Amino acid sequence: MTDHPPPPTQARVLELLQEGRVNFLRLQFTDILGTIKNIEVPRSQFEKALSGGVMFDGSSIQGFTRIEESDMLLAPDLSTFLIYPQFSREEGERGKVARIICDVNLPSGEPFPGDPRFVLKRQIARAAEAGLTLYAGTEPEFFLFERGEDGRGTTRTGDHAGYFDLAPLDKGERLRREIANKLVEMGFEIEGAHHEAAPGQHEIDFRYQDALAAADAISTFKFVVKRVALEYGLLASFLPKPVAGVNGSGLHVHLSLFRDGHNTFHDPAGEFELSETALHFIGGLLEHSPGICALTNPTVNSFKRLVPGFEAPVNVAWSTSNRSALVRVPAKRGNSTRAEFRLPDPSCNPYLALAVMLAAGLDGIEQKTVPPPAIQRNIYQMTVREKRHHRVRELPRDLYDALDSLERDEVISAALGNHALEHYLRAKRAEWRNYAAVVHPWEIEQYLDLV
Repeated sequence: MTDHPPPPTQARVLELLQEGRVNFLRLQFTDILGTIKNIEVPRSQFEKALSGGVMFDGSSIQGFTRIEESDMLLAPDLSTFLIYPQFSREEGERGKVARIICDVNLPSGEPFPGDPRFVLKRQIARAAEAGLTLYAGTEPEFFLFERGEDGRGTTRTGDHAGYFDLAPLDKGERLRREIANKLVEMGFEIEGAHHEAAPGQHEIDFRYQDALAAADAISTFKFVVKRVALEYGLLASFLPKPVAGVNGSGLHVHLSLFRDGHNTFHDPAGEFELSETALHFIGGLLEHSPGICALTNPTVNSFKRLVPGFEAPVNVAWSTSNRSALVRVPAKRGNSTRAEFRLPDPSCNPYLALAVMLAAGLDGIEQKTVPPPAIQRNIYQMTVREKRHHRVRELPRDLYDALDSLERDEVISAALGNHALEHYLRAKRAEWRNYAAVVHPWEIEQYLDLV
């Protein structure tokens, strides 16, 4: 692995802002649910912003603080500086916009424990104490939908293409290429882009990078996708299962641990050429997956993706071949050896999701957790008795069960920290209660004339 170049200095960023003729700088962060927030400052405030002097009201942000302790500071991470490409002619006339991702600090300058980025950085530091660095290659999927005459989104896709199809079946080809071009222009390394299995569904794959950069990239990626789609008059949606009867959208994450430039997951003498570190890491992912599920699959809708038959995991198992498993080990070895975690979906907060994946894997290594034997057959087709024989457990069936699993899992709860855990559970339990109280059209259609 190559070392990262040192981050630019504050003086260099100011030079880049001037050279790029940037008029506005966005100070970006996320709330506990992963929603991007920002404060945009004009040119006259650039120096103050870069020095960490911008304060905001944390009590107005989901999962942050109470009103009596609301002051928060934005501490820019200068390594994340980039200038946005021009998305429209009108934007070009107003001047360029740049962005920097910020850590959230208390007025004392200490990190705010409820900042999702800090939650991930804490687990990264824990891995670093053991000389380990987590790398993640992400594969976010999304849908492109038409808008109605009122401008609101619909679930009409406008194409009938399938996996890897080309135009004219794939009517999103031009837009997908535009998204990839914008991301490359911003400095991201894109490994591929293609139409996915469902009509209107697409995937863009990022080259592996360290965990913090990967989370930053996903957060920015979602903004870029939605922004480009808007220019085409379409709605880009990261809802995991917007259309019944077709594949939902996942966020597959390829995970590997490196030490001194060497992939610790590879052992030529091991079974499947996997090291004990890799097996223990996989064991940790499997052991803690019910609790992880509340973070990687955080919406009511997420669990409508996790059903048999649509290449989404339903059971806790791993494999070196089939895609019905929760964890799959792709065929490449050497420094490309990795574990593909197929559980997450793109509605998750990428910082919290990667934090709990890393925490689970590190716990597996520390506890020397041995996973059950790999299963190479289609798990969807196994009987209940066969699943018991192979020690295959089921994932939580809905958000309510997942939140209970999270609360019971001491390792995953500790990875979040008390503040983030408390506010996350509160927000998500309220979401479940609101959902459970709604009378859905299916209930009326199913029961109205029968009871």
